[in-house]
Amino acid sequence: MRTVIKASLSVLLCGAAFAAQAFNVFACEPEWAALTRALMPQAAVFTATHHLQDPHHIEARPALIAQLRRANLAVCTGASLEAGWLPMLQQRAGNPAIQEGRPGLFYAADHVDLIDPYKGSVTPFSGDVHVEGNPHLHADPHRLLKVAQALRQRLTELKPDQASAIDARHRQFDASLRAKLAEWERRAQAIRGKEVVGQHTSLGYLWSWLGLRQVADLEPKPGMPPTPVHLEKTLLKLKAQPAMAIVVASHQDPRAGKWLSAQLGPAVPLLILPATVTQEGEAAFFQWYEQLVSALVQSAR
Repeated sequence: MRTVIKASLSVLLCGAAFAAQAFNVFACEPEWAALTRALMPQAAVFTATHHLQDPHHIEARPALIAQLRRANLAVCTGASLEAGWLPMLQQRAGNPAIQEGRPGLFYAADHVDLIDPYKGSVTPFSGDVHVEGNPHLHADPHRLLKVAQALRQRLTELKPDQASAIDARHRQFDASLRAKLAEWERRAQAIRGKEVVGQHTSLGYLWSWLGLRQVADLEPKPGMPPTPVHLEKTLLKLKAQPAMAIVVASHQDPRAGKWLSAQLGPAVPLLILPATVTQEGEAAFFQWYEQLVSALVQSAR
């Protein structure tokens, strides 16, 4: 009996020691959770959002506060994408490691150049605009590679005892993604220069990467739902200048895109695509980029 008790106590103590040594990562969006897992699969990663949510508007729930309170590292986009909810979480979590300016807070946008910074005056009626630039940078794999390099550096600073393993995982991820880039870009030559309709700028970096142009937006202002008046104006514009496809993200209401596509006919299909990864780990990005490129190339046919 004593042997059983000692064995059970030993298991419990080992489990407690493992939990105490766990490296906890709070990822604001699925793309950063996937990237962290690709570089450091043994980390305990919590994802605050998923691909069917708009990352601009997240409720600061108690569960998120609890996860951020125990985090050793928070990996977020920055560029004001999480401005409506992350500061509140940081304040309520009371975790000094993940406050502004500390090594435990990593913003992906700090490590790449951003496109389309908002140049007007920001008012409560401006919508979801970003003076720093479009924050949805993960849709460009070239920028993702730069973020991966910067995150590798941060992880090795925080966990020097695991630096060799992290570096090896990063080299593997970097080489694999670069190998696929040539194939995706070759296939995308068929659609380079084509025009698309979007909703918001969720895939703006995808257009830039593949050489597409977004000629209309279903939103009258960033973050504002489509209105009948705006859709009628967009319809007239597209009848005069047809686009290759209408693209709506999975987390957005597709009704406006469906209506517009129905008015324009089968030559302008509606594509509903995820604006971020839907899987975990290294394979998540390969699956997502493949899905995006394949859907766009197929729509042109």
